[in-house]
Amino acid sequence: MGLQGCVEVSDTTIARLAVGQRRRLLQYFTKASRQFQNFFILVPMPDSAVSVASRDSSPAAPLASETTIELQPEQIRSVLDADTLSASEIGHYDPNLINAYYRRHPLQVLARIGDIVLPLLSFGWNLLWDKLRDRLQRNEQARAIQLREILTNLGPTYIKIGQALSTRPDLVSSIYMSELSQLQDQLPPFPNEMAYRFIEEELGKPPAEIYAKLTPDPVAAASLGQVYKGELKTGETVAVKVQRPDLVRRITRDVYLIRGLAAWAQRNVKRLRSDLVAIVDEFAGRIFEEMDYALEGRNAEEFAELYGYLPEIYVPRIYWDYTGRRVLTMEWINGTKLTKPEKIEAQGSSATHLVEIGVACSLRQLLEHGFFHADPHPGNLLATPDGKLAYLDFGMMSRIKPYQRYGLIEAIVHLVNRDFESLAHDYVQLEFLDEGTDLRPIIPALANVFGNALGASVAELNFKSITDQMSEIMYEFPFRVPAYYALIIRSLVTLEGIAIGIDPEFKVLSKAYPYVAKRLLTDPSPQLRTSLRELLFRDGSFRWNRLENLLRNAGSSDDFDFERTLDQAVDFLFSERGEFIRDRLAEELVQAIDQYSRQTWSDFSTSLRDRLSLLTNGQAPESTTPSSVSPTSAPATDSWQHLQNIWGILAEMPGFDATRVLAVLPQVLVKPEIQELGQKVASGLAQRLAAR
Repeated sequence: MGLQGCVEVSDTTIARLAVGQRRRLLQYFTKASRQFQNFFILVPMPDSAVSVASRDSSPAAPLASETTIELQPEQIRSVLDADTLSASEIGHYDPNLINAYYRRHPLQVLARIGDIVLPLLSFGWNLLWDKLRDRLQRNEQARAIQLREILTNLGPTYIKIGQALSTRPDLVSSIYMSELSQLQDQLPPFPNEMAYRFIEEELGKPPAEIYAKLTPDPVAAASLGQVYKGELKTGETVAVKVQRPDLVRRITRDVYLIRGLAAWAQRNVKRLRSDLVAIVDEFAGRIFEEMDYALEGRNAEEFAELYGYLPEIYVPRIYWDYTGRRVLTMEWINGTKLTKPEKIEAQGSSATHLVEIGVACSLRQLLEHGFFHADPHPGNLLATPDGKLAYLDFGMMSRIKPYQRYGLIEAIVHLVNRDFESLAHDYVQLEFLDEGTDLRPIIPALANVFGNALGASVAELNFKSITDQMSEIMYEFPFRVPAYYALIIRSLVTLEGIAIGIDPEFKVLSKAYPYVAKRLLTDPSPQLRTSLRELLFRDGSFRWNRLENLLRNAGSSDDFDFERTLDQAVDFLFSERGEFIRDRLAEELVQAIDQYSRQTWSDFSTSLRDRLSLLTNGQAPESTTPSSVSPTSAPATDSWQHLQNIWGILAEMPGFDATRVLAVLPQVLVKPEIQELGQKVASGLAQRLAAR
C-alpha cells in the first residue's frame, strides 16, 4: 500500500475513534512529531543559499542556525491551507514553504519514514543473513532485484541514487549494475489515461488531435516521466515525454527528510565542515528545475547553441507548439546506449571513442562556458547510427561562474606541476577553504596525499581516486565541499563510471589534459596566462620539457587551431604580460649562443691543431678537452635541441603550415620588443666575453 493509502487509512481510523481516544492519539502524534522535528528540523538558510534555483546566486553562506526568512502571509496560508503540495502552489524550490507545509502534516512525514526504513532494514537483514549462511554470491541476483524494487517503490529521489550506482562498476558488482540500470528508463509506467489528461491540460487538445500517431504504451519510463514515440501531423517522428503525477509531493517530502538529516548532522557531527544543507538545496533546486519541461526545452536549445557545433555531438530539436510544463515534445533519436559497446561496434562506431567525445564535451561545458549537464547517465546518452553522441535529457543542468572555471583549470595545472603551495591557494579561491586559513600545515598534507597518488603519471589518476585521496585530509583540516562542486563531481564521476564500464583501463584525466593544454596555450585570459607562466618557469629557468608536453597534448585535441595558437602566442609574447618570458628568453638565448659559439670555436681550434700536427708530424695528436669548454658541453646545446623538438612537434600538428610561420617573422622582426630583446642578448654576450 502506498503512502497516500496509509495516510488515508490512518485519517479514517482516527475519525472513527471516540472523542477521548482521538484526543489522546493526537496528543501522542503531536509529541512524536515534535521530537521528530527536533531531530529533523530544517534550518532556514540565508538568501544566497535558499535561492539555489537562481543561476546567478552566490555560493551558499555558512548556516545561520537561528536565522529565519520571512515569508509573505498569503504564501504561508496558501500552503498551510492546502491538502496537497503542488507545483502551482510552490512554483520553484523553496525550502521554507516545504518546511511550513510538512510541519503541518506530521503523519505524512512519519509514514514516509516508515516507508523508507522498513524495506531498507529488511534488505540489510537479508544481506546479513546471506553472509552468515555464506550465501552472498548465490543470492546476489535476488538481492539486486530486491534493491531495485525497493528504490523503485521509494520514488524519484531514491531512483536517482540507484541510477548513480548503476554506472559505478568500482562500487557495485556487475549483477547489481545490470539490475539498477533498469532504473534509467525501464521503470513501471503510470496509466495512459493520466498521461493523456496531462497532455490535454498542457496543450489544450486531446492527444489524438495533436499527434498523428502515438504508441499505445510508453517506450520508456524514468524517474520523473515516461516517453511515448509519436508522429506529428506534419510527419516528423517525435518523442513525447509526460511527467509523472504527484511528483512535487513525493520529492518535497524526501527533500524535507534529507535536508533535515543534513542539518542535524551538520550541527552535531563536529568533523563535518561542509555546508551539507546547501548541497542538498543545490540538488533539490536542480530536481525542481527538472520537473519544468518548458525549462528543459530552453536548456536543450542553449546546449545546442553552445556545443552543437562540435561535429560528433547531436542535440535533438524541441517542438515548442507541443511543449508545456508537464509535456515535452522533441525530435526522436534512434541510437544505442553507451553501455552496449557490442551493438555500437556493430554500427561501425567505437563506444570508447564516443566516451572520449563525451569527456571532451563535458570539459567544454565545465571549463569553457560553465553551462553543464549534471546528469549524464547512460539513459541520457545515445550512440547514433552515424557515429555521433546524442544528448537527450536537459532537465538537470547547472552553471559555474568564470572564476570557478579558471580556478579548476589552475588547480589541474598546479596538480600536474606538483605545485602544492599554489594548489592550497586554489582551494581558497574555489571556496573549499576560508580566506585567512593557515595553509602552512595543509601544503605538506597535499604534497603527501597527491605526491603519492600521482605516482608515475597524472594520467593514471581518475576522478574517484582524486576524491578518495582528498577525503583523507578533508576531516583533518577545515575543508568544506561547496554546493556547486558537488554537482560537478556527480557529473564527472557518472561519466567516468560509464567509461570504466566500457574500458576498465580508461583514464579520464589522460583524455582531459589535451583540452586543458589547448586552453592554456590559446586562452588570452590573465588567469590562464599566469598559469602558463607558472607552468613553464621554475626557479628562474625555462622548462622546455613542459612546453613540449603541452604542445603534444594540445595538438591531440580535436579542435586545436594551429594558426590561432600561433597568433595568440605572438600577441602574448610581445604584450606587457609577456615581458617576463622575453627576459627569460633573452637569458636562454645568451646562454645558448655563448655555449654554441664556445663549442664552435673549440671544434675549430681542435680541427686546426689536428691539421697543423698532421702537416708537421705526420700524425694526429691525442684528443684533449679544451680548458675553455666544459666537458659536459655538446655540439648542440640543450636549448637548441629543445627548439628542434618543438619544431618537430609543431610540424606534426594538424593545420601546420611552415609558410604561415615564415610569414609571421617579418611582422615580428619589426617590433620594438625584438630590438630590445636583441640589445639584451648582445649585452649579455658582451658581459660574458668581458668576464672571460
